[in-house]
Parts: sequence; C-alpha cells; structure tokens
Amino acid sequence: MAGVRPLHRIHCERANRVDTSSAGIRGHGVQHNGRRISSRVYSDDVSVLIASNLRKELSGDPLFDGVSFSVDRGQRLALAGQNGAGKTTLLRAIIGETTIQGGEIALQKGARIALHDQRPPRDRGLTLREYSISGATALVRIEEDLRELEQAMAAGTHDSATLRRYSEAQERLEHAGGWGWRDRASSMLRGLGFRDADLDRQLSTFSGGELTRASLARAMAGDPDLLLLDEPTNHLDVESLEWLERELTTIDAAVILVAHDRWFLESVTTAVLELEGGRGLYFSGPWHQWRIERATRAQAAAKSVKRTGADIERLERFVERFRYKKSKAKQAQAKITQIGRLEQERKKAAGELENLTRRRRNLGFEFLKPARSGRIVIEIEGLRLSAGGKELIEGGSLVIEREEHVALVGPNGSGKTTLLETLVGHRQPDAGKIRFGHGVEPAYFSQHEVELDERGTVLDCAVAMTGLARPQAQNLLGKFLFSGYSEQEKQVSVLSGGERRRLSLAVIVASGANLLVLDEPTNHLDLESREALEVALEAFPGAVLLVSHDRALLDAVAERTVAIEGHALRSYDGGWADLLQAREEGEAASPVAAAPQPKEPKAAKPAATKKGPSELEQVERRITTLETKIEQLETKLAEDWTNMDTLTEYRTSRDELQELLARWEALFESA
Repeated sequence: MAGVRPLHRIHCERANRVDTSSAGIRGHGVQHNGRRISSRVYSDDVSVLIASNLRKELSGDPLFDGVSFSVDRGQRLALAGQNGAGKTTLLRAIIGETTIQGGEIALQKGARIALHDQRPPRDRGLTLREYSISGATALVRIEEDLRELEQAMAAGTHDSATLRRYSEAQERLEHAGGWGWRDRASSMLRGLGFRDADLDRQLSTFSGGELTRASLARAMAGDPDLLLLDEPTNHLDVESLEWLERELTTIDAAVILVAHDRWFLESVTTAVLELEGGRGLYFSGPWHQWRIERATRAQAAAKSVKRTGADIERLERFVERFRYKKSKAKQAQAKITQIGRLEQERKKAAGELENLTRRRRNLGFEFLKPARSGRIVIEIEGLRLSAGGKELIEGGSLVIEREEHVALVGPNGSGKTTLLETLVGHRQPDAGKIRFGHGVEPAYFSQHEVELDERGTVLDCAVAMTGLARPQAQNLLGKFLFSGYSEQEKQVSVLSGGERRRLSLAVIVASGANLLVLDEPTNHLDLESREALEVALEAFPGAVLLVSHDRALLDAVAERTVAIEGHALRSYDGGWADLLQAREEGEAASPVAAAPQPKEPKAAKPAATKKGPSELEQVERRITTLETKIEQLETKLAEDWTNMDTLTEYRTSRDELQELLARWEALFESA
C-alpha cells in the first residue's frame, strides 16, 4: 500500500451541509487492521480522481473490494448496481464522510468537490438565495483575495509573486463565470423550477422536494472540479430534467452520478462503473453501450470458461495416462503446472460471468387479465380545476378508450396530480363533467400517501385488499420483495415509504382493474424494476393513464400524450419522443378531441420527372434506414442484451453504417 505523502488542501463543498463548507477536507492516511490506507493529492492535467483497489466493509463483511477507476475533467461517470451495492457509500468515501478499509483515493491538486444527495440542509434560517451560494466559500475567498491584491497593487506593490497570485485568482474566478457567478447561481435555481419570488424565502418554508432541488443548485454553483450527484433527478419535472442535462453535458468538471432515470443516464453518461457482487466493472461509453458491452463481455467470459474447461480436461487425460511412466514424468508434471494456471484463468472468467449474468432480486409484474369494459373508459367535458387559489385547467375535455395507454405531462404545479385525484373522486372539480364507461374498474396509484389497511400485517393487508387466499397472497408478496415470515408479518403501520409503495403496487397488480391511473409509479424502484414495470404496462390489455417523470417509461408505454399547456389539455400522438419532435417542428397541438383520432395517411410525393436519385441521395437514404434500424436494435438489446442474434445484427449494421458514412463524406466533397 502506498505511504502517506505530504498533502495539499482539498476544498470540499458539501452540497447540503452549510456548516462544513468552509472547513474543507485533507487527504488522509488511516490505519485499519494494521494496514495503511491513504488518500493523497497529485498533479495531473486531466484526471481529477483516481481510485485504486478500494475496499469497504460493513460490520466486518465486504461491501465492495478491489474497485478501481478514474474520472477525468469533462467525463460523466454513472455508478450502476442494484440497491445496496454501495453506490452512495462510494460517493461518501470520495468526499471523506466514510472511511475505506483498503485502497487509495487520489485527488488532483487543489480539486474542489461538491456533493449533492437527498439529505436536507441543517440551517433552515437561510434564504434560498443565501443557501445557493453558501457552498461557494472558495469563490468568496477568491473575491476577497482579488480585492486585497488590487489594493496592494494600487499602493505600488507590483512584484512578480503578487502579479502571479492576482492572475491565478482572476483566472479561477473567470472560470466560475466572473464577478457575476452569484447571478449564475440564481439562474440555476430558475432552471430547476424556482421563481424569482422564491429567492428570498427562508428554507423552512419549502417542501422536502424543493429543498432537494435547492441542494442541487448549491452543489453546481460553487464551480466544483469534481461534482458528486446522488439521485439528482428526484423531484425534478421534465423541463428541469432537460435543463440539468444541458448543464451537465457542458460543465467543465468531472462528474460521478447515481440515478435511476434511464433517459437522463443516456443523455449525460460517458462511462459506467457497475458495482455488482462486491466487484467493480468499468465500461467506457454511453449508457446503452454499457448494456451492449456487458453482453459482449458475458459472451467472451462464457467462451473462456468453456475453452479453459476443455483444455483442463485434455491435460488431465494426458496426466492420468502418463504420470507413472518415467519417460513422460517430466511432461506430466509440466501439464499439472499448466492445469493450475488454467484453473485460475477459468475461476477468474467464471467470476466475471457470474457478475455479468447474476439474476437480480427485482419486482415481478404480471397484471391479472381484466374484464372487458365499454369502448369509452373516461369522458371529461368542460373541466375546470384550481388549487390554492391557482387556476390549473380551464375548459378541459378528454376521452380515453378501452385498451388505450395515455401519458399526462406538464410542469410541476400544472395540475397533473390534481387532475388524477379528481378523476378517481378524491376531490371535486370546480366545473365540468366526468363520466366512466360501462364496466370500468379503476385502480389508482398515488405518488403521495397510499391508502392501505393499517390495522394488520403486510400479509393481512394483501389478503384483505386483493381477495386472494393466503398462499396466493404470499406468492404475490414474494414477487414484490416481501419474502419470508418476518417481511410478510411486519405491521403495515411501520413500513417505510418504499415498502408502502411496493405493497401498493402488489395490490394494484392483483386488482383485476381495467383502468390503471398511475401517478409516479417508478418512485423508489431500481432500474431493473422500472424496466419490469415498463414491460408489464406495455402488455397490459386495459386502459392506462400515466403521470411520470421517467421519460423512458412514458415513451415506451404511451400511445398518446396529453400535455397541460396554458391551462388547456392538448393531445399529441405517440410517446415522449413524438411529443418532442412535434414541438421541435412547431406543429400546433389540437385540443383533446372527443375520441382519439386516427392518423391521416401521408400524401405520396410526386414522382421525379427527370433522372433517378444520385448515388449521394441513395447513400443518404441508406444511412437514414440504417440509423433507424440501429436504434431499434439498441432498444431490443436494452430489453434483452443476452440475445446473440440481435447483438450480431447490431454489430453488422453498425459496421455498414461506418462504411456508408465514409462513402457519404467522399461523395459530398466531390459533389
């Protein structure tokens, strides 16, 4: 283990701990079981952090071991792995909040770190504006240094050391946006959904979700060199998510993040470190490439296990046959040594294969087939909604038909949850009519407190709310991670928020409802469980009305998207990507019609009257076709990355695309 070197100061800006922002942390060496563990500082023009052979134990058991990675300026590393794998622990180890039992964390000299997580700020007496800049104490010190240096130079001090200090301080301040960095901090708050009127409100007046957004702005406002983000997408509406994506893809810093929003991960990630089975697996490339590369590595590991196994069997047969013959004894001994090396190689490949193909403990979604309803499931006319004196929807109309899957989108506070609560009868509209069709059996999943039977155990609640016999209810609960006596006999009244949502999902899955009204159903779900829910909703034969900030879920499930725009309900065909395309093309959305309208067939283009398409045009068309095909194949691989036929087709198409792009460039230059 490397010894402890002389250390430089590391500026550490906790995103939500005001009282630690000025203290900073130093690289430190600690003793554990007689071994020296060090955190040091180095000089490097690119890498901001290098982690080597990290080991973390909880109650004496290893959480992870042998984890190594580096992150460079401009790189955005996503930490992947199921809940409990150690992602948040790793972030806190980097910032020095928890100790590691082995390995080394090396930080670039002078690097400033900011951490955003879900913990609320301690000092609720600050205003939002004050809190957003309280993590930038280093910038405040730079401003003070510049003023002192300017006064010294005005008094006649112009030695090289003073001029150098002034130049370095000015350069650092310019990197953070110059003297206007406070305005940039306020701009970040606006990008995350706050209004100007909110800036001078005390933190004590904001909700937990708003404080989480404020913490995110604070972390980014201090111009960090290393930005650590733990679930930054929580409590953000889609507009704020898109703003955050733009900020992160242009930030001049290294970023390490944990998130469950697949669209967000695909937009910002440049590399992935997966924590699985206590090991770290590093992948270079965007999020979807990680899943493809994962499949490729699994295939290679499986081949290695098979090949080395065959080699070992062949060598063992040789040894068995000739080990007692004097003329072959030396060769047999050499083969035994070779077998030992191959067994180590096979063990290593088998371990990697196990990590790459490990079946994770995820939720099991399989909706009961619902009874058939009438053609019209919900019909709304002239709806007017308001909340807290604020008008939300005026004159809204909406029709949802049998088996139709509809997404409801809009900014935070636009009335999405209020509309759902009104539809299921939890509140009354200010005006308008709401009618359910014949035979409609709705099930409502709220993003807030879910109505559960609090009087008994988890199993009692499942039996009472689903009508299932106890053995069937036990099986259902097992699919939603309530396994064993202790989990199923736990009192409902003591369940955590995540446990309550899992129990509510289990009840809805077994309800037999033919209309699902879902408000943020993916909260508290890991990536694999979100994907399982997505597949189940896609296949659900009833109607779905869905509110979610998970754009991947919206895009996969929705056949139609209803947006709350300017107090009106506007309808767009397709899912989230179709909505974005329509808005980019400036198409005027139609008010929601009395029934979904079939798409009009596009008019055929007039045939060319002159010559056929040029080679350049032909290549362009083929490129477009291939790009569409590759996107479809990537979607398939994201759902099932073990399908080798799809993987082979993907590689072939990708190679052909590269050749066509090279041909297109040559044709374009010669045109």
